[in-house]
Amino acid sequence: MSPTLQLLLLLLLLLTLLASTALSHLPSSSVTTATSPSIYDWQSARATYYAASDPRDAVGGACGYGDLVKAGYGMATVGLSEPLFERGQICGACFELRCVDDMRWCIPGTSIIVTATNFCAPNYGFTADGGGHCNPPNKHLVLPIEAFEKIAIWKAGNMPVQYRRIKCRKEGGIRFTIDGSSIFISVLITNVAGVGDIVSVKIKGSRTGWLPMGRNWGQNWHVSADLKNQPLSFEVTSSDGLTVTSYNVAPKAWNFGQTFEGKQFP
Repeated sequence: MSPTLQLLLLLLLLLTLLASTALSHLPSSSVTTATSPSIYDWQSARATYYAASDPRDAVGGACGYGDLVKAGYGMATVGLSEPLFERGQICGACFELRCVDDMRWCIPGTSIIVTATNFCAPNYGFTADGGGHCNPPNKHLVLPIEAFEKIAIWKAGNMPVQYRRIKCRKEGGIRFTIDGSSIFISVLITNVAGVGDIVSVKIKGSRTGWLPMGRNWGQNWHVSADLKNQPLSFEVTSSDGLTVTSYNVAPKAWNFGQTFEGKQFP
């Protein structure tokens, strides 16, 4: 081996040793990944109640369920402020609530399970911390007094609570109530198990392919199509990505105003 080549190899070895030494003295670093809280973790909010002065107060709501008793929700329901309502997508989701912090009014060891059926609208005549309970960015829940009194004394008023999403448990299958006229089809979807809230719906007649439906409001979905005199099938996708397909749920002779039951989420 020539002296020149030997010198080059020696220089290369010295450079390698110097680089290795320098790297060994660099401070070690670690990467910390921030994790968002799961929707199933307990989170803080506040809750108030309303007292139904008339049986008709159980009818309506921003989710479009109509008569809450007939729809199977009863008084185990909740209205959500804007940061929680998600423009209606959250409709049908189930929550567990418990009273915290103010033990003068909390009923210890209790919690309730409610379904999101309504929207608590902001009141910009008040500040968010001065009476505008449902003003952004407040996370606020409004309960029927029948539900509120299962976790706290009614005198509590605006109560600190914790809430978390839970899986919905329902008897029977998903229900499809068909409304509309002529070629405008509106479908109200209720009694949804699993995560409870729906992100997309498709409908199919015996003479069509799968037609995407648009969200009208809450869990009312619509499509413009002539589907009369055809059995109807539905494909429903929930917010966790699961899809349930119910074939020929409505018979060929279906009519507006009827409700049909399909398959259910696990």
